[in-house]
Amino acid sequence: MLDHFCCFIENELNKGGSFASSYIKALKYICPNEINEIQKETIYLLNPKKIITMKMIMYLIGLLASMSMTLGWLFKYLNWKGGGDMLTYGMICFLLLFVPMLAFNRYKMTLGKALSENLEIILGFSGAIVTGLGIILRTSGMQYGSLLVIIGTLIIAFGFLPFLFFRMYRKSLEQI
Repeated sequence: MLDHFCCFIENELNKGGSFASSYIKALKYICPNEINEIQKETIYLLNPKKIITMKMIMYLIGLLASMSMTLGWLFKYLNWKGGGDMLTYGMICFLLLFVPMLAFNRYKMTLGKALSENLEIILGFSGAIVTGLGIILRTSGMQYGSLLVIIGTLIIAFGFLPFLFFRMYRKSLEQI
């Protein structure tokens, strides 16, 4: 990697450029999405089977949970037996297995980026999980369902949304 940088900078210096401008050009040319991208690619190249297997399991869990929720809703709508249980178990699997795995995957992709992006992911997914669990408890008639819905909604409203809109605002300023 160092050799690529040196060769690029040496070539730019031979063209008459300064070291500082050559270094900046080398960074933009060799790693346009920052050096962290190279680290991520290296990890992927060293562990492709593990990463592919993990993603396959994650999306398979998401598919099965979504199918269970959809069929559970259909069964419940048609007043067939087991619809409520299928819907509830599908939602629980979706919220407690798929969403945390997806959150972890998204969080890994933002490592090394701004703290606001990491907090946005953490608060967004945790708010969704808490709200979803509250809805399950509320529809099942169990205690604390309403409280969890309120807490999850507050996490989304005062945690996730400010970070989301702040980041969108900063990106819009960069495009000007």
